[in-house]
Amino acid sequence: MPLFAAAVSPVLCLLGLVQVMAVATAAASRIVQGTRYETAGQLALLAALAVVGGLCGATVRLGPDSAAACAVTLALVTMIAVVDVSPAR
Repeated sequence: MPLFAAAVSPVLCLLGLVQVMAVATAAASRIVQGTRYETAGQLALLAALAVVGGLCGATVRLGPDSAAACAVTLALVTMIAVVDVSPAR
């Protein structure tokens, strides 16, 4: 009976974890806007952008799929930080 299993690289798992954490950091920085934690949230977002941006350069060596996924995450984090979705006043 054949066993169907996909070999997953630990590097790609770590890359996915970093990407999820970056998106969560961007969402958290939007949530803390207007509170006393706003500066900490913005610094965490800046750090997340730097980490994901650096990973975009490093993942080019892993292949185009990894680099594209990292670039999409970088774009998503940037859009979460920039786009204002609050209702108009």
